Amino acid sequence: MSEQRVVRPTPISGFPEWTPEIRSVEQRWLDHIRAGFERYGFASVETPSVEALDVLMAKGETSQEVYTLHRLQADADDDSDARLGLHFDLTVPFARYVAQHFNELVFPFKRYQMQRVWRGERPQEGRFREFTQCDIDVINVDRVPLHFDAELPRIVHEVLTGLDIPAWTLNINNRKVLQGFYEGLGIGDPLAVIRAVDKLHKIGPDAVREILVDQVGLSAEQATACLDLAAIRGADASVVEEVAKLGVRSELLSEGLEELGFVLDSLSDLPTGSVVADLSIARGLDYYTGTVYEATFDDDPGYGSICAGGRYENLAGQFIRRNLPGVGISIGLTRIFAKLVAEGRLTAGRSCPTDVLVVLPGDDRRAEALRTAALLRERGFNTEVYHQAAKIGKQIQYASRKGIPFVWFPPFEDGRPHEVKDLSSGEQYEADPSSWSRP
Repeated sequence: MSEQRVVRPTPISGFPEWTPEIRSVEQRWLDHIRAGFERYGFASVETPSVEALDVLMAKGETSQEVYTLHRLQADADDDSDARLGLHFDLTVPFARYVAQHFNELVFPFKRYQMQRVWRGERPQEGRFREFTQCDIDVINVDRVPLHFDAELPRIVHEVLTGLDIPAWTLNINNRKVLQGFYEGLGIGDPLAVIRAVDKLHKIGPDAVREILVDQVGLSAEQATACLDLAAIRGADASVVEEVAKLGVRSELLSEGLEELGFVLDSLSDLPTGSVVADLSIARGLDYYTGTVYEATFDDDPGYGSICAGGRYENLAGQFIRRNLPGVGISIGLTRIFAKLVAEGRLTAGRSCPTDVLVVLPGDDRRAEALRTAALLRERGFNTEVYHQAAKIGKQIQYASRKGIPFVWFPPFEDGRPHEVKDLSSGEQYEADPSSWSRP
């Protein structure tokens, strides 16, 4: 018999995986986030992991990020898989979903989506090739009421505050403020300025100034004004007055400031400093048209955004001849979770969900052990029966190593009572599986 080739198991860069005790914590986080979304009436949606490439490409410059599908032994005459790619976010699939199911949905449509996405990026701290996003969006026909722009950050604040994560701040801006300000300065290509300003936190003001003057073609005075706007930051609607002091006027700017002030006033009851107007926040994607969000850790802003989103006018309109504006925000679950795992900030959970291990005294008592386990399960206890007859000490050790809190001893002989052992206290006592309650 030939010796089997051994393939050495190695982790794949950018594709995180957790041991059971860490995964159990991640699942609790997902349940917590899901419950938070549902408290505000958002309905769950799940779309396929793959989309047609023309759908994925509809949002613009993403071709370098998309993983395409190829079967290892595909038929030469079958190129159907070549038209498919793994989705790189949840927004594009959602836009396609709304267009496809338009006649079946009730608007405004409030959905949440918690799925893995894939991006062909170079893995580094906080960046993965496979990760989980938790999105909420509101989409409507023709108009989305502005109060949703305030409701989404409120939901995120409530959800993330319920998780034991480092201090973070949600920064808010409005693209109309940026575009209107640039138009008021007489800048012909506001979007080019927005893309440059979006790099401010990565490359600094001097490098952004150089881009604005040398590449975008702004005058030194225009570039200075743009950076002066980006420097404005505040926790309340006083930022509107700070913008006014810069002396730039435009109708779009006034509209954006009014919307930004409304959102800030609506969130004024949240703890001071948890929501901040930061006029350097641009969100480089062109489809954002109003409110934009970006959250970072206070002690590590360079780690990247842990939550982001904004208002878009008609992202779903590329699939259907209806005006479907929306506003959405996404929690980067894997980015947050991986940081806490790497820094040892998580309290690991149990390595298995079992509440009770039923001992198997011998093969002749298997039926009794199975009946006991079935009764405990009916009463809501996660229960497993030891897989084979073995020494009792070995069975108890198995429960201890897996973190199972209780070991159940069915009668070893007819007429004898059941007993249960609490592994945390060491106490062992008689118990009835039809009435026993966990202490």
